[in-house]
Amino acid sequence: MADYNHSSFQHRYFVLTGIPGLEQKYYWMAFPLGAVYVIALFGNGIIISTIKSELSLHIPMYYFLCMLALADMGLALCTLPSMLGIFWFNYKFIAFDACLVQMYFIHTFSAIESGVLVAMAFDRVVAIWNPLRYSTILTNRVVCKVGAVILTRAVCVVFPVPFLIKRLPFYRSNILSHSFCLHQDVMRLACASTRVNSLYGLIAVIFTKGSDSLSILLSYVFILRTVMAIASGEGRLKALNTCVSHICAVLIFYVPLIGVSVIHRFGKHLSPLTHALMANAYLLVPPVLNPIVYTVKTKEIRRKIIQIFVHTKVTAEG
Repeated sequence: MADYNHSSFQHRYFVLTGIPGLEQKYYWMAFPLGAVYVIALFGNGIIISTIKSELSLHIPMYYFLCMLALADMGLALCTLPSMLGIFWFNYKFIAFDACLVQMYFIHTFSAIESGVLVAMAFDRVVAIWNPLRYSTILTNRVVCKVGAVILTRAVCVVFPVPFLIKRLPFYRSNILSHSFCLHQDVMRLACASTRVNSLYGLIAVIFTKGSDSLSILLSYVFILRTVMAIASGEGRLKALNTCVSHICAVLIFYVPLIGVSVIHRFGKHLSPLTHALMANAYLLVPPVLNPIVYTVKTKEIRRKIIQIFVHTKVTAEG
């Protein structure tokens, strides 16, 4: 945008970017994008309702899965308005304050999901290391406390981020690189030093994603040592099989996260299309794939989905 006297001008909105180079295909992309959101919201909703209704799933492992589904739904709902606004209605503007709110919730739900994955790793450690004391160690009260700690940490760590952004002046470009507001993306448009923002962002990432990934890694080192001590091969395979879904969830979350972080810091020479696709994968892949993974591995959830489809078919035919 044209230069303005920054003493009397501050952007009141940002311009979001869809997928560079594919603007003419937005109409056709709107339908699969809508299907992605339907799968994310419907799939995670099914997981939550199944865990709530099935008494056999009222154990810590599935309580944590319910938390993961809530975090995934939160991530999907955070990006849904701006994404659908761009691809369905070609509306690319977002108010400055609305951008800060979206940024806050995106990073908060991302931190919550990371914390839940750590809790699920701890759950697997207890289940494999001392299965006889599983229900006495991970009581409902302990699960509630763990959930409260995860939520409090995410809310408190991300809370300063929008205020650190709001103090910065923005009077040159207001065009963002993505279809939603991320801290790194908004920060790069500031017309003042962002050293404090960068430093706090780095500290926040280390305190949340960094410590969480290290905790998960150490948990699986302990799990592997425990599993290798099991005498029978069948017992080892059975123990490892209980971790498959969680390992998939960890990879689904951390691989896109690492990819988008590396690209933001070291991939400035890459095309805008690469940046956009990686950012979309970071926020859309976990909410879509996690329900699919846990549906495949959990027969109660599969049964619930079959019941819904049968009921819908009977209703339609009736």
